[in-house]
Amino acid sequence: MNEERVEISNSLLGNETVEMLFRTHEDAKWILENLGVGCKQPEMQAVFRKFERDGLAIVHEDRIYVTAELVENCLKTVPGVEQFFVPPYSFFIGGTAPYVYDDENGKGGIIPTPEHVIRIAQIAQDRDGVAGMGRGIKLKDEVLQMNIMAENCEKPLYFAVTSDASLKRAEEIYGQRKDIMIVFCLTRPPLEVNENFSEHFVKVVNAGLPVFISAMPMAGISAPYCYNGVLSMTHAEVLFGICAAQLLNPGVTCIHAGYPTIADPRIDYNPNYGLVSHNLLNILMTHLNLMLDLPTFQSAATTHEEHPTERAYADAKMGQALCIKYGFHMIRHPFAFLRYLIDFSFAKLERAIEISEKVMPEEAPEVEMPLYDERGMESLQNIGLGMYMEDPLTTANLGRIFVE
Repeated sequence: MNEERVEISNSLLGNETVEMLFRTHEDAKWILENLGVGCKQPEMQAVFRKFERDGLAIVHEDRIYVTAELVENCLKTVPGVEQFFVPPYSFFIGGTAPYVYDDENGKGGIIPTPEHVIRIAQIAQDRDGVAGMGRGIKLKDEVLQMNIMAENCEKPLYFAVTSDASLKRAEEIYGQRKDIMIVFCLTRPPLEVNENFSEHFVKVVNAGLPVFISAMPMAGISAPYCYNGVLSMTHAEVLFGICAAQLLNPGVTCIHAGYPTIADPRIDYNPNYGLVSHNLLNILMTHLNLMLDLPTFQSAATTHEEHPTERAYADAKMGQALCIKYGFHMIRHPFAFLRYLIDFSFAKLERAIEISEKVMPEEAPEVEMPLYDERGMESLQNIGLGMYMEDPLTTANLGRIFVE
């Protein structure tokens, strides 16, 4: 625990909300110990099996149960924030849109090209308001995308590795510059390892490359519909990835990129990235991780607008102001993305960067800091690995706690 960060969080969020975050950490450990995580990857199973004799883990029917004691032991070997290469208050061009938005004709759906990636990397390099970049958009050729990013941007980078060829290239880039991260969405609901990525997760960790571990449970779908409920599920999924990484290669750099999300019943329970509450959830995730002295990378300043409207820019300003007011480490998605993070708009990228360079904390909307809701743990105990749409907590809280 980073006591200095605890004092900062108390001053910014209030003691009761910080207490809620501490209880969220305990709830996440309860999830790992009692619900476990489905995992078929043999090397990951093997490293947890080593701790069965001491009663610190159980591997049973392709499900891994991790005790609170083992979680805390693993957290002790993660390099802390002071040892990390990205400073606080860093907005990234990050995320991975499948399409580029046609700003001239006002419609999305353009297939990304290498020229688009070059343009993103050059903007990231040239603008002071941008601390680094992820892919932004996705090319089919991972190695080509890595090469373009590394050649055009000297700032910290993150990208995916899903093949031996891209792993080899990532190792080469890491040998030249140590400021890269490899992104994995290692888990998917309900508490299952995504086996499409697990083999390369193991390879990347064993190679000693920094791993950016993402998870995206949705309140009202795969997690309880309250702040501490969805935070605990998100935290549990990332903690599992951190534990696996530390057991495979103790001391490897892990970035907690938990991304708590809200299902909005008004839009058929799809995620709503334009809510004030979406930004606050991710800021709270940041605070918990910083108090645990974990490098942390969340999402904020996003929108539910399909086009780069004035509302989309207002959403960017709102989210950025909240981040600056309450503090953060790294934020992805704050500039270019439109509804559901599907389209990447260069016009929005440029203008949202300009906004970020001028926005002040006084421009943040007033928010009510959440307290611990006991019903969140009750939902976890009752629903477990099920879906939370019909959970009484979801129906009780609709329109009440997660707000515009």
